[in-house]
Amino acid sequence: MLTIWGKSRKPFCGGLSRRDFLQAGTLGVGGLTLADLLRFRAGGAQSAQASRKSVIMIYLCGAPPHMDMYDMKPEAPVEYRGEFAPIRTNVPGMDICELMPLQAKIADKLAIVRNLRALATNTHMPEELLSGFPLGPQGGPASLRPGTRPTFGSVVSKLQPRNGAKLPPYVQLGMEKMPHGYQRQLGLEPAFLGIGHQPFNPTSPEALELSKGMTLDRLADRRALLGAFDNLQRDLGSAHGAFAGMDEMTAQAFELLSSSGVRDAFDVGKEPQQVRQRYGTLSRFLLARRLVEAGVSVVTVLAPGYWDTHSKNFTTMRKLLPSLDKGIHALVTDLHERGLDKDVAVVVWGEYGRTPKINSKAGRDHWPQATFALVAGGGFKMGQVIGATTARAEQPLGGGYIPQNLLATLYQEILGINPATTLRDHRGRPIYLLDEQNPIRELI
Repeated sequence: MLTIWGKSRKPFCGGLSRRDFLQAGTLGVGGLTLADLLRFRAGGAQSAQASRKSVIMIYLCGAPPHMDMYDMKPEAPVEYRGEFAPIRTNVPGMDICELMPLQAKIADKLAIVRNLRALATNTHMPEELLSGFPLGPQGGPASLRPGTRPTFGSVVSKLQPRNGAKLPPYVQLGMEKMPHGYQRQLGLEPAFLGIGHQPFNPTSPEALELSKGMTLDRLADRRALLGAFDNLQRDLGSAHGAFAGMDEMTAQAFELLSSSGVRDAFDVGKEPQQVRQRYGTLSRFLLARRLVEAGVSVVTVLAPGYWDTHSKNFTTMRKLLPSLDKGIHALVTDLHERGLDKDVAVVVWGEYGRTPKINSKAGRDHWPQATFALVAGGGFKMGQVIGATTARAEQPLGGGYIPQNLLATLYQEILGINPATTLRDHRGRPIYLLDEQNPIRELI
């Protein structure tokens, strides 16, 4: 129950006490609390022409083994090449693992970046993939460590607000299921951009449903009640700008709840059974397709499974790769069939690769010196392998690319954002979106 007027509390802004205002966090808006409302982007973002294009970023948590997937070395010694054999694809020279036959059939719709390396060394957090910058080495809150930057989706939310759009610009799917508590730090990903640019995370099918007993008429009454706070100072100096843009966030929350079309975008049950069967267990991939088709700019998806294979690498890959193969094939094929392949870019990658040499536990350990990225759609040049690694997949030939290069490509070519754009950090200092601003030219 919300108590507005206090007798013994010091009021501010026309009679509402600070404690009373904080109690407003318990005011549900059709099932969403004030904390939920803060997940929607704040007003006052930099004006930019809204892009019609979108990005689906699929994260393989734990670091997938590049040598057992897209950079196989059949001529290497057995202690390097492992148990799997390469198979030919419909693109000459683009051989991939035998456990991924469906992708082999659509290789002309894929591009493999084999000369990628990571800056991260021993972390299983996705910061470098999502922002271009790994967490710094110092302890303490992640937001205070050197190198912490806002993620790709948060930047897009800030620089390309979809004025009038009902769907949030940035959505995460499944990231709360990351193992070992890694997800606890994901809430910091807007960094200095403010909490208003966090991703929306529909953690359950009921996330966008009205609370029991709530009707649209009652929802409108609550909207009017919240309007009574218009004379309240929104910006209370929160370290992360938690109260900035409250009016717009509240409006978006009501739009999400009151629009059946918006809620439908999050409901994969609206898809024909034949389409759902094509995706198998990877319904997150199907939901990602529905969201970008409905207008979401960036969707980050956690792929099922844990790819940190210090032991039993090949046993784990026999379980994970067929499912991933089915999901990627379904998503890429679906985008083409729906005419979205030019407007939606798909990226599949992990935080780094794994040791080319197999260890004593039939596993592969961490290996930032070489990894891969799989790219599809976006109007990029497909049906190609970009770069190469040495004979045992130990490092890229010629220096290679880093994740910032791929992010620069997505910013520039998909979303029309100059990677040399500057933003103001917590201290008001201008910083570039990316330090390495050159795109992957072979894709363009």
